[in-house]
Amino acid sequence: MADIVDIAVNADGFKTLVTAVQAANLVETLKSPGPFTVFAPNDAAFAKLPPGTIHTLVQNIPQLTRILTFHVVPGKWMKADLERVSSLTSIEGSPISINLSDGFEVKNATVLTADIEADNGVIHVLDRVILMG
Repeated sequence: MADIVDIAVNADGFKTLVTAVQAANLVETLKSPGPFTVFAPNDAAFAKLPPGTIHTLVQNIPQLTRILTFHVVPGKWMKADLERVSSLTSIEGSPISINLSDGFEVKNATVLTADIEADNGVIHVLDRVILMG
C-alpha cells in the first residue's frame, strides 16, 4: 500500500494540494509512519478560494503550513471512528468539528470520499478548504 503523499500524487484531483504540501516542506512529515488522518481538499476545493489566495499562500509559507496542518489529525480515524466524536484536534493545534448527523461534514466542508486507506493513515476527500477560526 502507498503512503498518504504517494496516493495524493498518483490520484487525479490533488495537484494543488500536492504542490502546497511540497511548498510547505510537509512531504517528509506525511511520508513518516504516522498514522495520520488527512482531510484532503481536492483541486476543485482550492479553486473555490478567492482569486489569488493560493499564490499569496505560497508566498507566505508559515500561513500555508498552518492551513495545511489544520487539515491533518494524528491517528487513523476512519469514518466509523469519527461517528463517536464531535471534534478532533489538528496537528496545527486547533479543533476541527466533525458532524455525521446528516452526511459527513468536517467544519464547513463536505466529505466527498471517505476512508481512502494509506499505509500511514487515511484520507477523506473534502469539497472545500477548511479554514481556522
